[in-house]
Amino acid sequence: MKRAGFLVLAACSMLASVVVSTSVSARDYPTRPIRLIIPQNPGSSNDTISRIVYVKMGEMLGQQFVIDNRPGAGGTIAGEIAALATPDGYTLFGTATSSAVIGPQVVKKLHYDPRGFAPISLVALTQNILVVNPKLPVHTLKELIDYTKATPAKVNMANAGLGTQSHLAGVLVAHAAGLNVVSVPYRGGGASVGATIAGESPVTITPAPAVFGHIKAGRLRAIASGGEKRLPLLPEVPTLIESGLKGFVTQGWIAVVAPKGTPGPVINKIRETLIKVEHDPATARAMERVGGDPKTSTPAELAALFDAEWKNFGDAIKLAGLKAH
Repeated sequence: MKRAGFLVLAACSMLASVVVSTSVSARDYPTRPIRLIIPQNPGSSNDTISRIVYVKMGEMLGQQFVIDNRPGAGGTIAGEIAALATPDGYTLFGTATSSAVIGPQVVKKLHYDPRGFAPISLVALTQNILVVNPKLPVHTLKELIDYTKATPAKVNMANAGLGTQSHLAGVLVAHAAGLNVVSVPYRGGGASVGATIAGESPVTITPAPAVFGHIKAGRLRAIASGGEKRLPLLPEVPTLIESGLKGFVTQGWIAVVAPKGTPGPVINKIRETLIKVEHDPATARAMERVGGDPKTSTPAELAALFDAEWKNFGDAIKLAGLKAH
């Protein structure tokens, strides 16, 4: 009986130690720099917005966020690194539409569960923008449709790579509008946008942050935006709905998740800090200046979004004829 009592007391002591340890780690967190894995290249929409948000979060938390860009394989390279990291809050995954719900459905062999992350919060919404090379003699979606139909050979439409957000958005827009285009994949958003500026593939549709500066500089011409409402920074550009595609919305999102098993109090602290940052008018304006719409969520809301988008983009993947590879 004495030994049993001792074991019970020892177990209770160990449990108390774990509770105290977790509490202390959450209260003191972070005590060293935090690694944020981004599944896109520098200069992408996700990267651009993340560098605005997480610099401010680092200032608020007293520790730097180190951006680790790991593009490739539809975001699954970054996803695997993040999923297998120690779940202590010092590795986070700055995921987005393509890496969360598109890439994992078209890459055949995964060594992690793409739906097994601990959700934290949305970070931003990003409308897709249909843009053309300024030398193309079109200014509206109707003119683009007419131009592609009148051109004997199909017009090249650039995308950031097979299975990316811009690829599937392009497939869906072309299908809905009847564009006579051929989808041309490039190695990342920067390369596809560059190809459109160069006239090599004079049409593309991509998240606004990747092209906003080029539109303002006159290197690209915006034909239509993909949101339910016009972008405040491009009020003269009609939506695809206004351009004749009834009910057609195409936008992406950026979110932050953590490896499964990351302590709840740490997740809460990250989320609370993110909310404070996005409520800062200067940060919100900086995000909006590059075409991002600040947007946070609860972990449950983010999980529900993942589930819904998994199905939505699964349908788009079938339409695009993509098969797991």
